[in-house]
Amino acid sequence: MSVTDAASLRALAEQSGAWPFEEARKIVARLKKKPKDEVIFSTGYGPSGLPHIGTFGEVARTTMVRHAFRVLTEDKIKTRLIAFSDDMDGLRKVPDNVPNGEMLAQDLGKPLTRVRDPFGTHPSFGSHNNARLRAFLDTFGFDYEFFSATECYTSGRFDKALLQVLANYDKVMAIMLPSLREERAQTYSPFLPISERTGIVLQVPVTAHDAKAGTITYEDPDTREQVTTPVTGGRCKLQWKPDWAMRWYALGVDYEMAGKDLIDSVKLSGEINRAIGGTPPEGFNYELFLDEKGQKISKSKGNGLTIDEWLRYASPESLSLFMYREPKAAKRLYFDVIPRNVDEYFQFLDGYQRQDEKQRLSNPVWHIHSGHPPAVDMPVNFQMLLTLVSSSNAENAETLWGFIARYRPGVSPQTHPKLHALVGYALNYYRDFVLPTKRFREPTDQERAALMDLRDALSNMPADATAENIQDLVYEIGRREPFLDEKKKAKDGKPGVSLDWFNMLYQVLLGQEKGPRFGSFVAAYGLRNTVDMIDGALARSA
Repeated sequence: MSVTDAASLRALAEQSGAWPFEEARKIVARLKKKPKDEVIFSTGYGPSGLPHIGTFGEVARTTMVRHAFRVLTEDKIKTRLIAFSDDMDGLRKVPDNVPNGEMLAQDLGKPLTRVRDPFGTHPSFGSHNNARLRAFLDTFGFDYEFFSATECYTSGRFDKALLQVLANYDKVMAIMLPSLREERAQTYSPFLPISERTGIVLQVPVTAHDAKAGTITYEDPDTREQVTTPVTGGRCKLQWKPDWAMRWYALGVDYEMAGKDLIDSVKLSGEINRAIGGTPPEGFNYELFLDEKGQKISKSKGNGLTIDEWLRYASPESLSLFMYREPKAAKRLYFDVIPRNVDEYFQFLDGYQRQDEKQRLSNPVWHIHSGHPPAVDMPVNFQMLLTLVSSSNAENAETLWGFIARYRPGVSPQTHPKLHALVGYALNYYRDFVLPTKRFREPTDQERAALMDLRDALSNMPADATAENIQDLVYEIGRREPFLDEKKKAKDGKPGVSLDWFNMLYQVLLGQEKGPRFGSFVAAYGLRNTVDMIDGALARSA
């Protein structure tokens, strides 16, 4: 990009209402108050369970803000994105969704990087989960640096910051104690020593602290001996709110977002960060993802979708679209959200080609692809593919491509590799979610009469009828009770047709609630095949 292009793009970005630019402008304002040569973006991950999509979402959204900041500053300020894993936390409970739970139960209380790996593939449970996270982030192509809490604590990277917390021990306690229940406050300490005897992260009162010596003293809960230990070198870790504040201080973090459930924690950590001489990062609190029952998604419960599951049914770009949209609104993150996000991603891509520069900055694909969305021709959408699979019970991609070739002559796996990938996703999605839930309903007498008329009308159409011709005919057949919609008028002034007509076609003929435009579906599936399908439905309900 030329200097002139960068300047004009920045001018548009400064006025854009897209949320990544709104967030990036906070960092620009921060630098005006306190200039820096390098801006640090950070995300946090608690590897007590397998990575879930919420973790990916935080990295994806932060990456979008980082790119927006680079545009606003014309890339003149160096940026880094740190993906930080709190892998020194003690394992509090055994996750529901991992093998060898009995073995994990024996390691409760130990840092995650000292808990044995129940999968048997890595040196520890923490390193296994870290590897799972990194593998996906690498596959997606994120530009990030991975930081392990264990490495930071044990290597001495955090030593200076830990001594700063110790030097301000009383200030930190004054911030934390009012936020705790009385019973908890009586035993609370920001420092958690790691027992040299058992390897467990101890939640014990600190009986003395010596900032000059860099040590704390505590009572061993088993032996009742007084133990003095340095706070440095990985012999202690911090409780998580002071830990968060210390990490921001040690790494110079300028931007980190967090879930809405952590609003109070962000405030407390910010106060502690100031107390030890830091400036809390900018950021915002995003809404949480919910499972199909409206419950918060949890790593340990394993409810909701995993990263691997989404990628079995759809592309990473469709997942990024889901993350981009309305980050401050609670959203169900379940399998039924996938088809809409797949199709709308390609709709946004298609629209991007016709937009001016200002409009493009508000298009999600601009942020998903860091300003360079690909030009992709998608002649058949995901909903259409699912309906074709459903109607034909297609077992493989070759069968599905036969219908696509009829609908869009000249389109093949070689000419449209993205569509070829979509075919694979559609087959997986159909087998796992559509087929098990197919429920054909019987037509009423009025619906049965309408279906017979539709069957006869389709039988008399020419073989080369277009999707538009077919749609007009389907619409005309549906212009009857109980499908009339007097509020909607057709171009010729006749009453409109309600969605109930089209919904009935999918429920009775395909055993599903909704589908793509019916005329387009028939054009792809074939007139003869559709007539046979109607005959089958009528015979089934005779």
